[in-house]
Amino acid sequence: MRRRAAALALAAPLLLAEAKPVLVPDVSQREIEIAYSFTGAELLLFGAILLPPGEPRADARHPIDVVVVVKGPAQSITIREKEKVAGIWVNADRLRYSSAPSFYAIASSRPIRDLVDDRTRAIYELGLDSLQLSPTSSAPSDVQDRFTRGLVDLRARGGLYYEAPRAVEITDGVLYRARVNIPARVPVGRFTAETFLIRDGKVLGAAVRDIDVRKSGFERFVARAAERSSFLYGLTAVALSVLLGWGAGAIARKV
Repeated sequence: MRRRAAALALAAPLLLAEAKPVLVPDVSQREIEIAYSFTGAELLLFGAILLPPGEPRADARHPIDVVVVVKGPAQSITIREKEKVAGIWVNADRLRYSSAPSFYAIASSRPIRDLVDDRTRAIYELGLDSLQLSPTSSAPSDVQDRFTRGLVDLRARGGLYYEAPRAVEITDGVLYRARVNIPARVPVGRFTAETFLIRDGKVLGAAVRDIDVRKSGFERFVARAAERSSFLYGLTAVALSVLLGWGAGAIARKV
């Protein structure tokens, strides 16, 4: 018994040294429902930072930073480049990506380039310039880079990709919160909210929460019908067309 107690006493400093910070994250909404009147949503991501004994508290010399990344389900997409020929714009080169996030937002307590190096950003995909988009073509790297910039710019202009430096607030080095805007054009599917704890250029901890974005009401019925029963979907579309045509004709006759 005494030997076991002595062994535990000797191992205690090693166990404490190996202990790592822990993130306890949560989100304000685990489910987002999209109806005909959906104009977007605002997600509040918050949580606590639990530091192990011996880890210095956050101060000016040893700051703690938090990065939150919200990703939509991966999609395959083809990007086409237009070229002007004889005064007419036509499709020229194209590049297909097998796996590109349909939505990507990153919020951080400081600009991400001030927190980690290029290698770490690439490993964890921290930032729009560090996304791993998986092109299916063996095109030269300069061509791939050009198309990747075009894809990122296209989705950024649509509000589907964006960065929000200094959008994460940290209180007393323990509590954090950030707000991420979900646009009206957001696709449906399983989203992930990843939270990273960073100190001295290293990622010390990470945690993930899932968010479901789905259609509701009549939109949900139409989407499910299109996926599961093409006949029912087509029948509904025809019925709606007839109903709308009849309604427009009735209104025209009264006017």
